[in-house]
Amino acid sequence: MTRGNQRERDRERAQARNSGKGKNKDDGLTPEQRRERDAKALQEKAAKKAAQAAGGSEPGGKSNKK
Repeated sequence: MTRGNQRERDRERAQARNSGKGKNKDDGLTPEQRRERDAKALQEKAAKKAAQAAGGSEPGGKSNKK
């Protein structure tokens, strides 16, 4: 029985860790605007990945060649 207030401290720590996280559902956008924003982000991500693949190197600048 040496735990003392460990359980309460753990709860406080968990609450502090999770307080800043989470998705903000109320971003002020309509579903259509959100869809457009997300589609644009995905297109940019795909373009970046395609450009990187065309370069022939890994993201860290390393090469697979030995």
